[in-house]
Order: sequence, then C-alpha cells, then structure tokens
Amino acid sequence: MEISEAHARELAKQVARKAELVTNCANDLAGCDRILFEAGCGHGHWLADFAEANPQTICVGIDLVTWRIRKGNDKKAKRGLENLHFYKAELSEFLVALPDSIRFERTVLLFPDPWPKLRHHRRRMVQPALLDEVARRTDRGGEFCLRSDDRPYFDWTLAYLEAHPEWEIDAAVPWPYESETYFQNLMGAYFSVVAKRL
Repeated sequence: MEISEAHARELAKQVARKAELVTNCANDLAGCDRILFEAGCGHGHWLADFAEANPQTICVGIDLVTWRIRKGNDKKAKRGLENLHFYKAELSEFLVALPDSIRFERTVLLFPDPWPKLRHHRRRMVQPALLDEVARRTDRGGEFCLRSDDRPYFDWTLAYLEAHPEWEIDAAVPWPYESETYFQNLMGAYFSVVAKRL
C-alpha cells in the first residue's frame, strides 16, 4: 500500500525527532546514573523550583507541547540550572531514548490529564505498563509520586499501585517538594500519593 507524500514527510520528521531525542539524552545526561523524572512537566514551574532547591539532583522533564518546553528552558537559562533538562517527547519515546543505565530516583506526575470519559481511559498516563517500566528503572526505595485534582483518576491510580507487586503506597512519606504550579493554583482541592519501589 502506497503512502502519500505528506504522510511520508511526517514519518521522516518523526524519525528525525526521535533520533535527535536519543542524541540529546545521551549528550545531556552523559555520566549521570540517577534522575528525578517529571512526565508532563507543563511550563516547568515545579521542576525548575525543585532543581534550584536541589542542585545535586539531575532533573528531567518532558512534555508534548513545544511552547511549554520553551518556557521550561527559559526558566533553566534564566536561573542557570545546569542540573535541569527539558525535552519535547511522548512518554513512550522518552523511555526508549533514555539510556538504559539511567535510574529513576523519583518519578513525578503533577495533574495529568484524567481523560474522564470511559472510552478515553486507555489514554491515561497511569497504566500497568507504565508502572512496570518505571519500576524496572527504579531501585528499591525509589518513589512514584502523583498529584491530581480529579478524584476518580486519583482512585484509579491508587488501585493500580495497590495491585502492583513492585510498588507500595507509603502514607507516611511527605510530598517531595512543595511549590505551587500554574495548574495547582487553579484547583480548589487535590490529592497526593507517594509509592515506594519494593
């Protein structure tokens, strides 16, 4: 089956973008063995604040929206944060591009899209496959942290974490860093969970 010229161009752009992501991850994270990872970092407010307060931690954020990554990189440059990196990438692309030797000391999801309609639940970020992959890349004691304003999505996350053999919710563990984000400022209430890698 033949593909259109426009489709072929789009495929070529995807291939080039993925190759660039692999190169950038390898160059930016050379010599690094542990990161704090934020999936869906938005404008980078929380991650930039965390990186500034924790200069010894290498922080990596990804998002799909170009201008959000640009804003994150503006914050990085303005504050001179050498321990902070932002990439435009899908979650699955990033997990493939990231060198396998790099471990997650903490994974953070702040107000991910809850995809509330039942037919859209497959698009939710928290899925068994994600928890499997993050667990594979996380040493014992590492953390998975989620904060959401959507109670059904929060309960969905709790159910998957409770069922997963490699994660254990620890209610005694505090949220890793408090810094109000753009989305958090819009919320009347929100729910947080921290799970430890077993």
